[in-house]
Amino acid sequence: LHREWILGDIGCNVYAFCGALFGITSMMTLLAISINRYIVITKPLQSIQWSSKKRTSQIIVLVWMYSLMWSLAPLLGWSSYVPEGLRISCTWDYVTSTMSNRSYTMMLCCCVFFIPLIVISHCYLFMFLAIRSTGRNVQKLGSYGRQSFLSQSMKNEWKMAKIAFVIIIVFVLSWSPYACVTLIAWAGHGKSLTPYSKTVPAV
Repeated sequence: LHREWILGDIGCNVYAFCGALFGITSMMTLLAISINRYIVITKPLQSIQWSSKKRTSQIIVLVWMYSLMWSLAPLLGWSSYVPEGLRISCTWDYVTSTMSNRSYTMMLCCCVFFIPLIVISHCYLFMFLAIRSTGRNVQKLGSYGRQSFLSQSMKNEWKMAKIAFVIIIVFVLSWSPYACVTLIAWAGHGKSLTPYSKTVPAV
């Protein structure tokens, strides 16, 4: 290890920008998938207009534009990208206690991690309740054929939702250490973080 970032400021900015862009895009994509599953399962009639190719393309563009906005901010003066931990990677400056860094860190954590996580949790809670309620209603139907069709349809939708849920759990577990480290620094305890404690979450 060189113990120093060897690719210069431009390399650091490019590395951190790409990491931020793809990381935020992943989280926002999972949020969009959760909302989509929520609408399909709890509001099947409304889901038709949300399932068109045009609407899907619009959502994808929105996800990337939102992620691009947060990723570009440090390059435009709101916080900055710097080497972190053992100086083998770069990210935004969450350690230096300035108003710019602190405000960016808090807004990023809220708008990219905590609020999406709350929305995702809400979606899956109500999906579970809707599946349970639908299952009870299906049992009350007199027609066996209709019972079978509705039951299989809901099972398929729920199966897709569960796959997405597992992906979300893995993603959240992988990003939670990073969120904890940044919030510790935001709270004014950045000096207590060792280079290793700042590097491990990034890995």
